[in-house]
Amino acid sequence: MATSTSDNAIRLIVNADDYGYFRSVSQGILDAADKGMVNATGIMATGQCLDEMLPLLAANTQLDAGVHLNLTYGEPVTTAMRQALEEWDGRFPGKYKMALAILTGKIPLDTIEQELSSQIEYCGQSETTLRFLNSHQHIHMLPAIYRMTLSLARRFSVPFVRHTTADWTGYPGAGGIVRNSIIQVLGSMSSTADGPSRVTCIGVGRSGKLDLGYLRKLFAQLQPGKVYELMCHPGHFNSAEIVDSQLIDYHAWDAEYDLLTGEGMQQLCGKYSIQLTRYRDLLDQ
Repeated sequence: MATSTSDNAIRLIVNADDYGYFRSVSQGILDAADKGMVNATGIMATGQCLDEMLPLLAANTQLDAGVHLNLTYGEPVTTAMRQALEEWDGRFPGKYKMALAILTGKIPLDTIEQELSSQIEYCGQSETTLRFLNSHQHIHMLPAIYRMTLSLARRFSVPFVRHTTADWTGYPGAGGIVRNSIIQVLGSMSSTADGPSRVTCIGVGRSGKLDLGYLRKLFAQLQPGKVYELMCHPGHFNSAEIVDSQLIDYHAWDAEYDLLTGEGMQQLCGKYSIQLTRYRDLLDQ
């Protein structure tokens, strides 16, 4: 699908989270870029297979790359953060416990900044140009971390930062209602922060399990002249590699892969006059 140059067009970046999370997921993102509409991906510096997968991403000219900052899952990259998480055996304790530790000052902001800057440096060590920052489980939307993320984007000359917004289109269950309510409050608190350009993030209402019916409702609400970023999670599921039951319950990697590489997605974009763009294209305009 052609890139839009019209100021009135609805422009869409299809951005796959979690590159480097698992080999199968990362390969699925690369395959989706080759066969479908995915044109951006966020690199998880703490991913277990990143050293192997980074060169493959650098060789892919179709994908815009950014950093999927992580403070909620797995093991940090810095010694200082591992020491700050000693209570949890040096590993991130999950989004709610981590958010509480940040909000109460249990983990110093300078330790967080050191961790995030190291993640950006690690992801940028290959020939891949970093064009955006976002975060795993939207942890960067906490006001202090959001301001920090904007500052890091300026420091590393990264031109875009995800601004996550609540999305009630997917009629979420109890967990989704809680997530959207929190995101709505945090998004409002962070909306006036100055910094690099922000592209509105959509797809939160069915995060991990996008389907055509949901996108049909979502796309009907998009406004001409605006740029949106569709957060998605395509990939290939490998039961030998991915064993965490919570991750498996949350994600429908193969279903999203089929959605984003199928004709239905293209037809839907045609129906609503949505044209694909990339972060690099926005910089050229």
